[in-house]
Amino acid sequence: MYTNDKILVGKSDKLELSILPNMANRHGLITGASGSGKTITLKVMAESFSDAGVPVFLADVKGDLAGTAVQGEMNENVQKRVDKLGLEKYGFECKKFPVRFWDLYGENGHPIRATIESVGPDVLSMMLGLSEAQEGNLDIVFEVAKDEGLQLINLADLRSTLQYVAENKDKYITKYGNITTQSVGVIQRSLLALEKQGADKFFGEPALDIQDFFANDADGRGMINILHAVELFQSPDLYASFLLWLLNTLFVTSPEVGDLPKPKIVFFFDEAHLLFNGMPAYRLKRITQVVKLIRSRGIGLYFISQKPTDIPDDILAQLGNRVQHSLRAYTPTELKVVKAAAGAFRANKAFDTEKAISELGTGEALVSFQDEKGTPTIVERVTILPPQSSMGTIDDITRTRIINNSSLCGKYDEAIDSETAHEKISKHNEEKAAAAEEERKRIEAEKQAAKEAKEAEKQAKEAEKQAKAEERAKTLEEKQKAALAREQAKLEEKKKANSLGGKIEKTVTTGVQRGVTNAISSTISKTIRGIFKFK
Repeated sequence: MYTNDKILVGKSDKLELSILPNMANRHGLITGASGSGKTITLKVMAESFSDAGVPVFLADVKGDLAGTAVQGEMNENVQKRVDKLGLEKYGFECKKFPVRFWDLYGENGHPIRATIESVGPDVLSMMLGLSEAQEGNLDIVFEVAKDEGLQLINLADLRSTLQYVAENKDKYITKYGNITTQSVGVIQRSLLALEKQGADKFFGEPALDIQDFFANDADGRGMINILHAVELFQSPDLYASFLLWLLNTLFVTSPEVGDLPKPKIVFFFDEAHLLFNGMPAYRLKRITQVVKLIRSRGIGLYFISQKPTDIPDDILAQLGNRVQHSLRAYTPTELKVVKAAAGAFRANKAFDTEKAISELGTGEALVSFQDEKGTPTIVERVTILPPQSSMGTIDDITRTRIINNSSLCGKYDEAIDSETAHEKISKHNEEKAAAAEEERKRIEAEKQAAKEAKEAEKQAKEAEKQAKAEERAKTLEEKQKAALAREQAKLEEKKKANSLGGKIEKTVTTGVQRGVTNAISSTISKTIRGIFKFK
């Protein structure tokens, strides 16, 4: 409850434990075992900050914080706690609070989008789980994109730019440093894994204007911005990286304001251990610096986790407002955690802090807030107030009605697909491919022309050779004809010359034939005569 200009969180018979609004930006911590009451404490604080006119952001990882938008119910349990704590004199009443629902996937709230550029290589490296060397390569890609006017809006832009830089690394190495294809390959694979977690819906436009979180309703109450994170929480790396991006965005976009009467906004980081799991030292150092400095920008941070040891010591030291619910301790390790939790409080002589942590019932807590001088108060054992709004989930009809009645309805609903790095690089690649194809065709045409010219030259030579052969043949034929004609003439002359000789020859022949015939006849006659004479 917000009463007497204070954030009333818990009460005992004699004490009221409240956060002073001007000390709320000194950050805080809510810890305790599962089922010990951390969510109730978070809800009570969020409601009170809203009534104080302070906007709130919180992540709803189980879906049971959505009831903040619905009026609570004075059931038996609530009535008992109201009576026990004497809350009637404070005007306790069940009511609803101004709520805006947000959803990274755009299904159960206004879509939240961010451009790759605005997320930056640092947070993106956390999302991708990159090593320091791989992050260095990613830094180079961002610098190349900036220098060459390549807008990095969505995952397609980043993938295209990574490929583009890798393919042209020799062009950039002297200006930006070494770029390894191995690191680029790891980044590409990590982007694929991130996309499978649904991150492709987060990266894009219109990008979130984080000033939309800094809103109040018509009555001046701070808007409670609830991130529906039931599905998002199933991807712990994306969930943690998204919250760290919000933290970093708040830091870089918020001006210095010094100490204000109350925070400009309060952020609750549920399941805070996920933010720091496996975080390398160099990156943790940067986050610690942000946590230290963001206070002067009028922003309060409250981390919720099971154990104080889930939070790095350097950050834990910055958390001045603390609520410790019960911790169960059975093992030596658990006992050390309880001892460490107890040691973080200023001791109260009225009870043993370490023992009390193990004895706290549901809804009870050990509390220490900072006083007017910024000094942590002595730890007190109190009962946390009941929430004024409804606990638990809400139906889809109620959620849809709240979303549609929001002043932001329609602002982020439709994604914008503008010409960015992916389109420019694709166009460049297409033009490059077209030019290469034209060059290929030109070279092919030149080769074909050369081939045809060579073939024509060959044919010309063949024709010339054929013509010469035909000329020679013709000359030869003419010579042969001339020779034949000469021979024919000679024969004709010879025939003429031999015409007389032929007649003489015929006469001689006839005479010879006749002489031979006569001789034969004479011989035959002699023979016959001899035969007959013999007889």
